[in-house]
Amino acid sequence: MLGRKKRVTIPETGQQTYFKKCPIGTPRDQAATAMATLFRFSVRLLPVSAAVTCRSFRFPHSMLNRKLYNSSSSPSSLTTKAGWLLGLGDKKKKSILPEIVAAGDPVLHEKAREVDPEEIGSERIQKIIDDMIKVMRLAPGVGLAAPQIGVPLRIIVLEDTKEYISYAPKEEILAQERRSFDLMVMVNPELKERSNKKALFFEGCLSVDGFRAAVERYLQVVVTGYDRQGKRIEVNASGWQARILQHECDHLDGILYVDKMVPRTFRTVDNLDLPLAEGCPKLGPQ
Repeated sequence: MLGRKKRVTIPETGQQTYFKKCPIGTPRDQAATAMATLFRFSVRLLPVSAAVTCRSFRFPHSMLNRKLYNSSSSPSSLTTKAGWLLGLGDKKKKSILPEIVAAGDPVLHEKAREVDPEEIGSERIQKIIDDMIKVMRLAPGVGLAAPQIGVPLRIIVLEDTKEYISYAPKEEILAQERRSFDLMVMVNPELKERSNKKALFFEGCLSVDGFRAAVERYLQVVVTGYDRQGKRIEVNASGWQARILQHECDHLDGILYVDKMVPRTFRTVDNLDLPLAEGCPKLGPQ
């Protein structure tokens, strides 16, 4: 009967508590069961000594009689809070994005595997690409390689917007030949230089957060591969876009920019505007 209380005993502790009695199968009843099951599950995850202590613990009397649910909470939200580990609750909850992997993780220092062209259109690969785009934009960054989210596959995404460029000094934009370009997705990219001309500029990496160093890169490259629809594409890039492509393709071979940097230019972001040490090559075309 609605409004009456139901006594529940948690086997692992022997303690008793009360829930408002609800018809079997209602969200509130599921939440009560979920809370008890979740407690049992958590006890099993503890070390033996901790589990014994937990089983012998008794809640103060005032806590046993305290309502476990806020009367203003809806049954559906209660089920979600109590049953997140058990698969109960809101099925439409947004998935959690992967975190950016930091330098030192083996996935960043090993060669990534090629993607079977027949699998590019699969749900799995499309989900990886979607996650990469979201993570890159959230960071924010102008490029990201799959190993940077812990996926050892040869996939890169890049995008340089007018908004990003607007934050840079005009003289720097001109020197770096930086121009905006739309979102680009490349699977199994193969990069070749189009000329021997190179330039030295500072660059950073989302996996080496908070630091910068000068790296010499080719000024013109051509990259072939597949787009996210599985079609063959070819990109001729120059200036800053060429640098981004080289940086991201390096990730696929287990190479970070610090592996190619001029060592004495390495610095924190806060010290980026300090002059170069004596003997360092000048920034710009080489």
